[in-house]
Amino acid sequence: MGTEMILAARNTVGESLVWDGPTGRLIWVDIVEKAIHALVPETGHHQRWQTPDFVTSLGLRKDGGAVVGLTKEIVLWDFDDHFTPFARVESALPGNRLNEGVVGPDGAFWIGTMQNNINPDGSPADITSDTGRLYRCTADGQVMPLSDDVFGITNTLVWTEDGDLITADTLKNELYRYRYDDQADRLSDRRTILSGFDRGLPDGSAMDREGCVWNCRVAGGSCIARIDPDGRIDRVVDLPCSWPTSCAFGGDDLKTLYITSARFTMDKDHLDRHPEEGGLFAINPGVQGIAGHRFG
Repeated sequence: MGTEMILAARNTVGESLVWDGPTGRLIWVDIVEKAIHALVPETGHHQRWQTPDFVTSLGLRKDGGAVVGLTKEIVLWDFDDHFTPFARVESALPGNRLNEGVVGPDGAFWIGTMQNNINPDGSPADITSDTGRLYRCTADGQVMPLSDDVFGITNTLVWTEDGDLITADTLKNELYRYRYDDQADRLSDRRTILSGFDRGLPDGSAMDREGCVWNCRVAGGSCIARIDPDGRIDRVVDLPCSWPTSCAFGGDDLKTLYITSARFTMDKDHLDRHPEEGGLFAINPGVQGIAGHRFG
């Protein structure tokens, strides 16, 4: 299974990759560089927009725009220079920031928080406690907590065919499966489905049409793992980057898996020897993905 670097993006923290089918482009964020990128793989056309704050996640809207997570705020964006305030999260916890954010099958923006690990100058800061939680932001701007569970780093938000949520805590090196009660708007019955896998730590994921999760293994994992909904590892694909961060199925047939990566915390000597770090990659996994959901 070959891997191709399709853009030497040199992202400090590339994240939150989505495929926009109608425009045939990939869209993702670089958290630390306060930037949103778009690439049309077929033509190589690349665009970059600056954001007013650290940009942590992105989802597509039904009306053609995007919903974007910044440090503390969810904003609406229409691929221009304007970011319209929409909702705030955890205003009473100034030491936290937003992290993973994905539009769910219900059309809401599901988003997680964590203790802020980025200093104002973009340098890394230590995480000293588990302060992250999971929330759901609806199209009318309401933000509701989904459970009382706390996380070190919230990551991965994908849904099974029967409506369960699969999510992860990067610091604990664990993936969880929850039941979701849409009447009570709460998660329950958490069970750990994968723990202690020794290739890196869990970051972002994508779901394929056969019901398996493709999980990027950050922090030296240098791979992406295909995991069934009960946590059994089906296969591991090595990658030419050490910090793969997020992934999305794309292309007209949703049969290409695209992967972002990061170079956060890496020293100059390593980057001189490994310029592919922070790049955007593509693999042909042999399975078809599921189209992403849209907010609204």
